[in-house]
Amino acid sequence: MPATTQKQSIRPLKTVSKAALKKVTIYTDGACLGNPGPGGYGVVLLYGEQRKELSGGYRLTTNNRMEILAAIKGLEALKSACEVTLYSDSQYLVNAISKGWARRWQANGWKRNSREKALNPDLWERLLKLCARHEVTFVWVRGHANNVENERCDVLSKEAAARSDLEADPGYSPEVAS
Repeated sequence: MPATTQKQSIRPLKTVSKAALKKVTIYTDGACLGNPGPGGYGVVLLYGEQRKELSGGYRLTTNNRMEILAAIKGLEALKSACEVTLYSDSQYLVNAISKGWARRWQANGWKRNSREKALNPDLWERLLKLCARHEVTFVWVRGHANNVENERCDVLSKEAAARSDLEADPGYSPEVAS
């Protein structure tokens, strides 16, 4: 199971010793039935012997939005600052945080360069705030490569996307493909 570990440079706002932080593992995945289309996210949180699963979605969204939202929902579920290893099969998500792209887009007024707007600024903003609260290491895992927890997140996200009671994604605009 090859994984790429990339430490991102965002540190918790509070000065808490790393040894004092709870160590939590989060697996995330996003899915979209059509892109854009109905979308869902799946999250598995692991802390010691405790396990929590989360899922949800929107009736019209994109796969990338669901990948980011999965990470947000996982981090939002934590009640205090934690040391988190977050696994995702989305290189878009992992690279945007680990390589500092999202911070750079934010510093440039949510522009990728002088002509292109950064996509999904509403979600990146939320994620960056959460990363500032926790000590987060983002790890890319290959999807559909028999990683049990990643596979579980895939099932959760697809089941959520298939639900008939999904609400509108408040940050998605079909005029701006994301």
